[in-house]
Amino acid sequence: MSVLLVSAGYDHTIRFWEALTGVCSRTIQHTDSQVNRLEMTSDKRFLAAAGNLHVRLYDIRSANPNPVTSFEGHKNNITSISFHQDNKWMVSSSEDGTIKVWDVRSPSVQRNFKHNSPVNEVVIHPNQGELLSCDRDGNIKVWDLGENKCSQEVTPEDDTPLQTLSIAGDGSLLVAGNNKGSCYVWKMPNCTDASVLTPLTKFRSHTKYITRVLISADSKHLATCSADHTARIWSIENNFGLETTLDGHKRWVWDCAFSADSAYLLTGSSDHYVRLWDLSTNEIVRQYSGHDKGVVCVALNDV
Repeated sequence: MSVLLVSAGYDHTIRFWEALTGVCSRTIQHTDSQVNRLEMTSDKRFLAAAGNLHVRLYDIRSANPNPVTSFEGHKNNITSISFHQDNKWMVSSSEDGTIKVWDVRSPSVQRNFKHNSPVNEVVIHPNQGELLSCDRDGNIKVWDLGENKCSQEVTPEDDTPLQTLSIAGDGSLLVAGNNKGSCYVWKMPNCTDASVLTPLTKFRSHTKYITRVLISADSKHLATCSADHTARIWSIENNFGLETTLDGHKRWVWDCAFSADSAYLLTGSSDHYVRLWDLSTNEIVRQYSGHDKGVVCVALNDV
């Protein structure tokens, strides 16, 4: 089980794939809603699936098709989830305008933070002591877990929803994508905290809605996914110059995941397909077919 490759979406199923052969090795029925986001614990023990109202936690190592834990408390679609580095707690964002911090060991809400509009994504700063979130009103908020409050708010463009955020693994950069196809980049001079966000650049990454931005593990590349049917790779070291356009999906590309060595990208699309791309050649290494509705989230752990 060295490589875990998982996808889900609107057909109410979660599918595990054999990366090299493209064979679906396991299917879990997620009957009560679509799946909006997938996230694995770093030890490959559990898979969290965020849907409508609930986060379900599945035991990856067990054949049990039922969730081992459910996190309940949101009142609308859950839009993102992320685990603490030691997998002791999890954070979720929702269209109900809240961010919740959960104790994974006993599924209860430890913290509850409020936006004034639907929250599209929340990420954990590498220092594990701050959260960064974005909302439909176009705001980014920094939450200090020690002080239990919002320590900073930034609005890069009035009345333009921010769909997605990604923070570099070394804490040096924050990237946000909006629904007009633009990416905003901030640098954090003090990489140990997010109290100072210094604008670095803005660039047009797509002509249509951005669905996902993701910084690679080595902090050298940025992937963007879009309603224009493409994913694109940008060079962080070369002032966010375009490296390649991954063109092949027939509908919206919703989500992506880098391999640990940043050499491959996994994408999921409304065209029902999951694709693994070799970023050195821009070619499709493998295509995973089996979903009968749109794939909106993927997860990859090959460490």
